[in-house]
Amino acid sequence: MIGNSNPALGKAVCAFLGVEPLKVKYHSFPDQESHIDILENVRGKNIFILQSTSCPANHHIMELLFAIDALKRASAKIITCIVPYFGYARQDRKNGIRTCISAKLIADLLSYSGCHRILTVDLHSEQIQGFFNIHHDHIHAGMIFPHFIHFYDQNNHDVIISPDIGGISRARLVAGHFNKPIAVIDKRRTHHMVDFMQIIGEVKDKNCIIIDDIVDSAITLSQAALLLHRQGAKKISAYITHGVLSGKSIELIDHSVIDQLYITDTIFHEAQTLSSKKINVISIAPLLARAIENIYYEKSISTLSLA
Repeated sequence: MIGNSNPALGKAVCAFLGVEPLKVKYHSFPDQESHIDILENVRGKNIFILQSTSCPANHHIMELLFAIDALKRASAKIITCIVPYFGYARQDRKNGIRTCISAKLIADLLSYSGCHRILTVDLHSEQIQGFFNIHHDHIHAGMIFPHFIHFYDQNNHDVIISPDIGGISRARLVAGHFNKPIAVIDKRRTHHMVDFMQIIGEVKDKNCIIIDDIVDSAITLSQAALLLHRQGAKKISAYITHGVLSGKSIELIDHSVIDQLYITDTIFHEAQTLSSKKINVISIAPLLARAIENIYYEKSISTLSLA
């Protein structure tokens, strides 16, 4: 079953699996209330719903919950939610005295809606897995990036960059695949703004490859790239899973010192994104298709690869 957030990705996954998507009718009432009709018999069947909770996040979350409820009331046997981009993941802790932990609330809504299992891609912080009270599978884009990473030469002049301390494990996953060194950008934030950066590691005369999970405003990414450039990096590219790309982020990337930015299609990308000469989209559909197959046939997810 394909949600409205990213129909192109859903169709690509179905094509890799050699199946037709479930026939569903989505529509909205004049007051913007959403409604879903399941147009096929799903009694006793194993149903997979693909829906990223990307912008507009609230609408796509509610649409996913309505889809789960409709399938449950239609007597589907097992309902698995494939959520390539899990919205609100950055709100995974209290940042103030009286604030909510939005990621936990969304996880609770999905857990108690009737969904039996959820699969996500590159959560902002892996501890979010503990927010779910149902079975949860988590896969990394690090499984697909090694098939697309372009090194600038065959000598040992490449270094994998983690743009912050929290992303070291993500960078190490890719670096370990290629036996490359890593460097880390230590950044300090004040009121959600980065006001200090320093590099831990050697980047002078190196080709730097940034690995991260989300690029949103692209301010931090462009600042990190500029810091690497000033420290003597020769070439700078970035491989980032979720291309949120809000506001003037595309313009900022186009005018930055980044040579190329590679993002996946966990989020649907508008024509403006695709027209950028620096932004390239890698499809994660093959990886999701393999994950769905492994879940359906009760095989391991941890050993998943495209090899």
